[in-house]
Parts: sequence; C-alpha cells; structure tokens
Amino acid sequence: MPQDGGLYVPCQTADLRRWILFMDEKTKFSSIAGSLTSAFINDEFSPIICETIATNAFKFSPEIRQLDENLYILELFHTPTGMHRDFGLSFLTSCIETILTLRGGSSVFLDVSTGELGASLALALRNKKHLKAVIVYPKGKIRGIDQRDFIWNGGNILPVEVDGTEQDCHQIVRTVFGDRDFIEKNCITVANTANIGRLLPQAFFYPYAFSRIKSRISGSIEYALAPGNYSNLVAGLYAWQFALPLNGFVIPATQDISVDAKGSPILLDSVVPLEKRESADPSEPSNIERLENVFRANSMMMKHFIYPQAIEKNDVDRAAKELFTKYGLYADRHTARAFAAIDSRKKNGRGETDGVTTVLIARDSPCLSEEYVRHTLGEVPEMPESIRETFKPVQLNRPLIKTPEELKGLFSTLN
Repeated sequence: MPQDGGLYVPCQTADLRRWILFMDEKTKFSSIAGSLTSAFINDEFSPIICETIATNAFKFSPEIRQLDENLYILELFHTPTGMHRDFGLSFLTSCIETILTLRGGSSVFLDVSTGELGASLALALRNKKHLKAVIVYPKGKIRGIDQRDFIWNGGNILPVEVDGTEQDCHQIVRTVFGDRDFIEKNCITVANTANIGRLLPQAFFYPYAFSRIKSRISGSIEYALAPGNYSNLVAGLYAWQFALPLNGFVIPATQDISVDAKGSPILLDSVVPLEKRESADPSEPSNIERLENVFRANSMMMKHFIYPQAIEKNDVDRAAKELFTKYGLYADRHTARAFAAIDSRKKNGRGETDGVTTVLIARDSPCLSEEYVRHTLGEVPEMPESIRETFKPVQLNRPLIKTPEELKGLFSTLN
C-alpha cells in the first residue's frame, strides 16, 4: 500500500486506437491481455514477456452472446470456479511470478476469505515457485481448497482460522498491514483489488467485448453492471482511456454514487478532501477514490460516462424473471440489478438510447447464488463439478488465532 494512504493508479495510458480498431473476433483474449499489459508497463517489460504473462494466465476466456437486436451479455464466469475474480487472480499471480523469476525473491499474499477468494487463489498459485498465500478465515469457513495446496503438504496456501467473525479477521489483517517494517521484511501484498495488478486485468474485458460485436453494430456502446466495490467500473474507464469506443456505464445507484433529481450522478465522497479521509483499506478495499481520480480533471465528464439508476428490490426480482422468460437466462442478484438499471434508464428517457447497443455484464455464475435464483425463478441451473468443488468444506483441525501477533508468528512457517 502507498505510504500516503491512498491506492496506486496508472500514471499514464497509451493511445491504442489503431490496435483496438484492428482487432476482431479472431483475436484471442490472451492476445488482447498481452497487448494491454505491454501498454500499461511497456517501460519495464518487453512485449514478449507481457504476452507470456497473459498466455500463462488465461487458459479461459469471457464469452459474449447476443440477446436482442441491441442487447448482448458478457459472461465472466466461464472460469475454473465460476467467479470473475479468477481472471484477476490468474493474471496477478502470473505477473508477480514472472517478475520474481526474472529478478529473484519471493512474495506472500495476505488476505481474508470466507471461501471464494481462497478457492480461486489456491488454483492460481498451484505450481508457482515464488509465491505463497496466508489466507485468514473465520472459524469453520474454509472451503474449496485441495489438501495438496496446503503449505504442510508442499503447496502454497497457509490457511488460518480466527476465533471470531469475518470483521475480526479483517481487523487483524489491517493491523498487520499497519506494521510496514513487517510487511516489507516479509514481502507481503494483497490479492484483492487494492492491488493494482489485480484490478488492471479487468480492463481487458471491454476491448474483448468490443472486438466481438463491432462488426455487427453501427451505433455506440454502453455497459451495464452492478458496481460492487467499483473495480469493474474503474477498469472499464481505464479501457476507455486507451481510446476504447464507449458511450458510458449504466449502474444501479449506490450509497457512494447516487443520482440527483435531474438524473445526474453524485459522487458523495468528493465533498470530503482526500487528505481528510482515512487511509485506503488493504483488507476490504473500495475503488471509489480511483473512480474520482479518473474524473478529477473534469467533474462534468462524469455525467457523460456514469448513468446511475435508482431501483427497488421489486425491480431487481422483476428483471431476473424477465431475463429468464425472455432469454432463458438464470441471473444472480448482481446481474439482475444491472438489467433493472438498463430498464430504468429506458423508462426514464434519460439520455439517447436509440441505436445504442448495451452490453450486460454477468460477473459470477448463477450457480453460486442458488438461494436467490430459486427464490425468484423457482428452479436453479445445474452446477458444474468444478464449481461444486469450491463449496466443499475443509476441516483444518489446527489451533485458532485471536491476535495480529499470533498471525505474524505464523509467517516463520512459510520458509
């Protein structure tokens, strides 16, 4: 984490207009990722190394499908665990492993998980020689990790159970990150989106989608997504800074990004100066300040790129049902919220929608939201075995910890 308490952001971006317009439906996702990696870090690594990082990272790809004349869905869950975070974690681990192979040394991830992050990170770290992870769980929440991935079995994962809640886990990890000497001595980083290397690969999704549909459309493109911790939204804006053609982002309004009576976005944190805010959280990051950074030079520009929509719970459930009855799609709550935002934007008549193609982003497999899908639709999709593995509970049978000092003491077992 930067010493000033903020988050790292790209200091410059290349104009890739010619390359973006040149790519087409035959351009592989890994090739798109390799080219954008080179554009981000071209002063440090050759294009060949960047291509190697991407090729090693991405044995899987997003998929895009046309639903209607002006509506597509970009599915980010065709991954080993059915979660979009597999893209970011696979790229991050490939990138750092390459750096450490070239320069020597080792590094350790320190993160909190209630299951999903740990399962995905374990797969991403498999067979890595320079990377390990200490994953902190609330008691009884470890799942989706094969026994061979544990440190004591020759793997790269040291799972730690806390005698407390998820928030207790986060507080312990925050405290450890507050000891900068310990962090630097042990070469510790995070695998969540506070790490810019986890965030940047999410910018690859948008050029990929554009390459697949550009020959079929004539108007502009909007992306609709549930913002989460704003990482996909920020990554989309980074893609736009590379000269990717897009009209903006349709999102459900949130506590941080609201909408005024005229339908214009309000970024609530912007009223508080950066120097008066608390430091960025390495354990539970939000990317809202990165969003502010993109629009810092021209606050009016945000009104032309972010289209928040105020929606209610009934709107979300209705959107999930419409996706199922009209297109045969199972949708989790996040995808349904994004689709409800599309519908709200059309009904409110805000902005030009004629001739605009909308790409709905589905982050995670609906199989992972079985309770919500069953409640709204009355049935659930069949769960692939690879995804089912991420739900298998793991009994650790090792001592619980309660304090940051106990967690620090476990790092000696990594050597």
